[in-house]
Amino acid sequence: MHYTVAPGLYALGTPDETSPVFVTANYKLSFDKLRSALPGRDAWILVLDTKGINVWCAAGKGSFGTQELVRRVAASRLDALVSHRNLILPQLGAPGTAAHAVKKQSGFSVVYGPVRAEDLPAFMDAGMKATPQMRIKDFSIGERAVLIPMELIPSMKWGVILLTATLLIGSFGNPVHGVFAMLMMLFGIMAGAVLTPLLLPWLPGRALSVKAATAGLVASGMLLVSQPVFQTGAVPFAAPLGLLIMATALSAFIGMNFTGATTYTSLSGVRKEMKWAVPVIIGAGVIGLALWIGALAVM
Repeated sequence: MHYTVAPGLYALGTPDETSPVFVTANYKLSFDKLRSALPGRDAWILVLDTKGINVWCAAGKGSFGTQELVRRVAASRLDALVSHRNLILPQLGAPGTAAHAVKKQSGFSVVYGPVRAEDLPAFMDAGMKATPQMRIKDFSIGERAVLIPMELIPSMKWGVILLTATLLIGSFGNPVHGVFAMLMMLFGIMAGAVLTPLLLPWLPGRALSVKAATAGLVASGMLLVSQPVFQTGAVPFAAPLGLLIMATALSAFIGMNFTGATTYTSLSGVRKEMKWAVPVIIGAGVIGLALWIGALAVM
């Protein structure tokens, strides 16, 4: 998570006073994607300090923003290096920048480039004019799948502890129940980290927590009904119910991290959702745990 470049002004090729100025984040992948999209071209690249966060996420959080842009323009003495007064920003940086404020404070006008870096050559050759297709960003299932390891790997770091704990606690009464409890939690993690991004457009609701909770409820519910031991009455009903609630809450919590896999979330929207979703998730987790532990105590 320290994949960064130093903020500041960089030269691509041999730029002069007439060369364009592109603005990007100091997340190294963003920086590399930009320069690799401009082979054989001379340009200036102004890198903002976004704390190692990509352009879109940083714009939503405010670090790819007006004041940081104005500071970097002044610190790099850009007005002395170029004869024009244009800054080319990625379109996805627009939520964090106010073009009129940048113009007023720095003297530079903001031009929003296309969504994708690979469209920059065509954009520049057309006189910095974007086609309608250049302004559209969608998320295919393949693009959403790329994000799965970013959530699954960190989740499994603490998930191993959770899975081990449920296995040990559940095995006090019956080893089979311990294994099942562990699998229920695993299904909750996988539903939140894998199924949620893959099935995002088709899951009901707008809130990510609701979408992920649905995925967790269905996945863990399918595992639950496949176990005959819970259909015989040998295990108190509260035990599988508690595990089902816990797995659903776990999935909902993990699924909220996929703001980068949507085209509609914003900083205010995330805060609004977390304000009600986090207490609900915590409450559900506590209720589920109480039901499960209580059932184990009487088994």
